[in-house]
This record gives sequence, structure tokens and C-alpha cells, in this order.
Amino acid sequence: MVFQDKGLRNRLLFVLGALLISRLLAAIPIPGIDPAKLLTFFSGNDFLSFLNVFSGGGMSKLSIVMLGVGPYITASIIMQLLTMMSSKIKNMYQEEGEIGRRKFTQISRALTVPIALVQGFAFLKLLENSAVITHISSLDFFINLMIIVGGAMLMMWIGELMTEFGIGNGTSLLIFAGIVARLPTTITQMSLSFSIDQIPMYIILLAVFLAVIYGVVFISEAERPVPVTYAKRITGSKVSGGVSTYLPLRLNQAGVIPIIFGMSILLFPQMIFKFLSTAVASGTWRSIFLSLNDFLTNPWAHGILYFVLVVLFTYFYTAVTFDPDQISKNLQQGGAFIPGVRPGASTSEYLAKVLTRITLVGALFLGVIAVLPLIVQSASGLSSIAVGGTALLIVVSVVIDLIKKIQAQITMREY
Repeated sequence: MVFQDKGLRNRLLFVLGALLISRLLAAIPIPGIDPAKLLTFFSGNDFLSFLNVFSGGGMSKLSIVMLGVGPYITASIIMQLLTMMSSKIKNMYQEEGEIGRRKFTQISRALTVPIALVQGFAFLKLLENSAVITHISSLDFFINLMIIVGGAMLMMWIGELMTEFGIGNGTSLLIFAGIVARLPTTITQMSLSFSIDQIPMYIILLAVFLAVIYGVVFISEAERPVPVTYAKRITGSKVSGGVSTYLPLRLNQAGVIPIIFGMSILLFPQMIFKFLSTAVASGTWRSIFLSLNDFLTNPWAHGILYFVLVVLFTYFYTAVTFDPDQISKNLQQGGAFIPGVRPGASTSEYLAKVLTRITLVGALFLGVIAVLPLIVQSASGLSSIAVGGTALLIVVSVVIDLIKKIQAQITMREY
């Protein structure tokens, strides 16, 4: 059915072509790399492993797209935060329709450039101080910086093209492709370190793996139906309305976005502090930056901050995307009401109360799943699991979203 529909088939082929181009770009390294020191630099570094997820695997090879969609995601987070602080930006995003959303996206794109410059400069300096990039002049450094900033903008553009001309969210699909592309390497590493004594541990990990998949699917599909009744209307001899239906409120309105936002917020200060700790020669400041970097990379501190950020971003993104006042206004204008609740402000308060309660379940679930890999890593001693759990959550959520959008396209074309 999917490939019989020409329009849908072309969209899927466009997505596959864009993903192929992104994988080819991720294999082109910047000049001046010492491969042996690069391998040592990345080995056993969970911070860089997390960062590698956003780059689509380009970070581990120091490719021209090593920053991936990370700067664009950070810019989007900043813009989303500004909607809570500025009524003008909020109106642009929520009430000005398609024109307002285009302006919002344009500002996010413009903001991506300085963020990419800061991240690119910090990471290149870190690599230079660690002797991973050797024998380059100031001009070569500047050229490398322009290359990776251009690569970040190119990945952003590819992601937006996939969203517009393909199917699904382009940014999420690029991250998804980077995770899937690393699976053969991860499986190979685990097979090389395999021991018969670890069979019970692998069985437990498999059970956790299946439980996470089931939980993600269950929470993603779960919803709280709010009953809605349409008032009867008499027009001449015709009676309309009086129909009872329901308003579906999802337990996890935000999807995988809180995980991506939380990870991005954690990675950015880590990169800056890590760079400053190697760039600053002063003993006092160097020790301060080293202490801050050690705090953020501490497994317990990292896990707690990650959990809190995921929970907060779940509530935040739900508040941005679901407006109880607007829903209440739409119901009232359509002659609909919730049984037992007055139209207007009371309906808005009721919807906000219900949404707060069910979002708590979704937020806690996402938070637990986000830090569960760190707990499993501590118990099993397998470093690859640290990225695997978060990556699994992203992969399952992206696949669910993609399947739903394909089904929606098929249903729309049938009607």
C-alpha cells in the first residue's frame, strides 16, 4: 500500500536519499587529524558519546558535519524558552498562523549560526589542546571552523527539507539515522568482549531492552479521554448537535523532544567548561572550570540533572504546544462543553488540571527511562549501554511517529 501510492513513495525515497547524503557527509573528515590520538580521545568518554548522538555519528570521525543538528536544536530550545518570557514571540508562534511560524523558524535559523560558531570554536580548541588536531596554522583553524559551521547549517537545511518534502520530523530522523548507523560497531564491540560468564547479564539487559520498548510504545499511545458534548441546535425543522464525543489528552504530549532538549542543555555547558579548563592557564580559574566539568560529568550529578531537565522540559513543551485557554475557547465557539464543567474559564482550569496530572506520569516515565541506562551501566559495567538506552528511546519514538504519519498520509489519500 505504501509503495503503490506515488506521492507517499516519492516522499519516502526523498527521506532515504537525504539520509544517504547525511551519512556520506558524516564520513568526510576535516584536515589535520591524528587518527590514533582521535581513537584514544573518544575511548570511554561518555560525554563525547552523547555528543556523537546529535552529530549523527560525525563527531567520532571529526567529519565536516561533526556538530550535526546540535546547534539548531539549541537554537530551537532558546526560542521555545523565549515564548514563555515574551508575549510577542508567543503570539508569533501560536496565534499568527503559518506566517508567524515561518518568522519563528527564520529567527531559529539565524540563531543557529552564532551557536555553531561558539560550539565549533570550543570543540576545535579542545581537540587542538589535546593534540588530536596537529600542525595547523591560524588560517587552517579558521577554515576548519567555517567548514564545520557550514556543515551544521547544511545538516539543518537537510533536516528541514526532509520535514517539508519527506515524511516525519527531519531533525529527529537525522539523529535516528546516526544511532542506527552505529549499531553494527556497537554489536561488534560487544561480541569481541563477550564472555560466557556474562550470559545472565546479557539476558537481563535483553529483558530491560524489551521492557523499555514496551513502555515507550505504551506511554506514547496512552491517552486520557475527556468527554465532550455538543449542545442541540434547532434550525427551522432540523435538530443538530446533541452528539457526545471525547477530547483525547495524551500522557506524553511532548514525545521524544524532552530527551533531546535535556541532553542538549547538559552537553553545551560541559563542552564550554571542558574547553575553558584546557584553554585557561591561570591556576585558580583552571581549577574552578575543572571542578565544574567534573561535577557535570559525575555519573550521579549527571543522572540527577538529566532526570530533572527531562521532567521540566516535558511540562514546558506540553505548555507550549497545548493551550487550555485556546481549547476552551474553541469548544465554546463550537457549542461544545464538558459535562459538569462550565464553559470558558472553568473549562480551561479543568483541562489544565487534568493535563498537569497526566503529564506527571509521562514526565516521570521519560525521566526514569533517561537515567535508567546510567543505572544499568553501573550495574553491568558495559559502557556502550550508557548511550544505548537513550538512543533506544529516541529510535522507538521516531519509528512510532513515522508509522503514524505514514498511516495518516494513507488515510488522507483514501478519503
